[in-house]
Amino acid sequence: MPNQKTFKHATLIQPVIERAQTDPEHPALIFINPDNTEETISAGQFHFQALAFAQALQRIGVGQEDLVILVLQHSKVLLASFWGALYLGALPSIFPFLTEKLDPEIYMQRVKALVGHSEAKVVITYPEFKDELSRLLSEANCQVLSTDDVPEVSADPPSKPVWKDFSGDKIAFLQHSSGTTGLQKGVALSHQAVLNQIEAYSRAIDLQPNDVIVSWLPLYHDMGLIAGFVMPIVAGIPLVLMSPFHWISDPKILMWAIHNHRGTLCWLPNFAYNHLARALRPRYIEGLNLETLRMVINCSEPVHLQSHQTFFEKFSPYRLKEQALSSSYAMAENTFAVTQYPAGKAPHVDWVQVAPLQEQRKAVPANEGDQGSIPMVSCGLPIEGTQVEVVNDTGEVLPPRQVGEIILRGNCMLDGYHMRPDLTSETIRDGWYYTGDMGYIADEHVFISGRLKDLIIVGGKNVYPQDLEAIANTVKGIYPGRAVAFGMFDERIGSETIVMVCELRELADEQVIELLERILRQEIVKQTEVTLADVRLVEQRWLIKTSSGKIARSANRDKYIREFLD
Repeated sequence: MPNQKTFKHATLIQPVIERAQTDPEHPALIFINPDNTEETISAGQFHFQALAFAQALQRIGVGQEDLVILVLQHSKVLLASFWGALYLGALPSIFPFLTEKLDPEIYMQRVKALVGHSEAKVVITYPEFKDELSRLLSEANCQVLSTDDVPEVSADPPSKPVWKDFSGDKIAFLQHSSGTTGLQKGVALSHQAVLNQIEAYSRAIDLQPNDVIVSWLPLYHDMGLIAGFVMPIVAGIPLVLMSPFHWISDPKILMWAIHNHRGTLCWLPNFAYNHLARALRPRYIEGLNLETLRMVINCSEPVHLQSHQTFFEKFSPYRLKEQALSSSYAMAENTFAVTQYPAGKAPHVDWVQVAPLQEQRKAVPANEGDQGSIPMVSCGLPIEGTQVEVVNDTGEVLPPRQVGEIILRGNCMLDGYHMRPDLTSETIRDGWYYTGDMGYIADEHVFISGRLKDLIIVGGKNVYPQDLEAIANTVKGIYPGRAVAFGMFDERIGSETIVMVCELRELADEQVIELLERILRQEIVKQTEVTLADVRLVEQRWLIKTSSGKIARSANRDKYIREFLD
């Protein structure tokens, strides 16, 4: 599909600079601090703050095409540094920062490996982390810049601009995968691809000047970065932003932010619907009014009907409209959205028979609530400029209602993976991106049924079971190579949970087993920041293997269900 230029600007920075010059008092964003105080940042202020970072980067020799890694907490500084790098034509990339759950040594090893592999020019971090990162990266050709190194933002207009005229084909920034083994796949996106996404997605959600976007999403994830930052800043839509850690600890702030600022658009992963419905007691939301919320869009995880129903039952007394519930299928490789359900309608639910879906890869229609049937929630229609097909194992396009791998092509796609030609050639073939997701198309709507590989999605985070199994292999008492991890959907929380089954080196009493389980759980949390829902330590030869000697993940999941759940 041709990459046609349809946006009136060539780059992402042009509309931001123009707005700062022509309407400097335009409200760009409202930042909710951890103490619940709020700061409003105008278009002019946002521009000057970004400019300060651009000038600081320029002084240390950062220029076009240089990779700038941002290891920063969710903050106004993170926003300004990202846009400051864009002004220079550098490539900003937001990395997750160190949290108390993650083992510091492992985190540092990953940062060092990634900085070295990606040949980053500079890392920007917070002051208390600068010395440690400087020592870590002393052998790399990379400078570490603290936010304290950036001068105070001047109230006067800059005497000399730092930006230049860029081609729309130039790479704007990198998005990175959010897997448990670090950020290894840098998705390279051009200015034009991102602008195409913003234009097409704005039409898909009927974006209006009087919209207000409210978000708590992390900016190192494509949903938070694009829907909760880049799109509103470029389109000039007011953004109300809070930290994801603030939201997790006090989820009511999201709903009250929608109430107080008359929010109209919000994106949530599926687990957040259950979390909000379960965590917010009536006394926390007395007087809440959600009537302005015209779309709350389920994205980044498989969409589950029960989660939508639970959310609506909870918040319909607070004037939430059922048609506000929406859905999208998105991925960083297409900038963000691949599909979107049309605005003003609740997503269509396709009831299908379970047996044909699992055994024949066919989505055979069923009546609502029939025994042996399940509801599949539509992720909507492909956005303009993006084409979606479903193919079988040999790459042949399948007819409607046949389940296969989702592939896509269009004018929002990645240029490739940064410095990973091997991954690029594996996933992009003849202009089509092979997503690894399984699904089907019915009446032009896209339905996602599972994953081609064994990826587990927990709270919007990609968890690779092989990584968890490698950690289990290091725990003394567990038989190396005899561990399996898999996902189990938990309707209570509206997301997948992780189960591990591991064989013991030798028979052990209950106290030893409890100790090994505790050690394994602790190591998994330290190294991956995910929590195991269930651990089973079993005798040798319990696990099923394939004829080639590999652990048969699906068969072991079925055995776990039979022996421990049934």
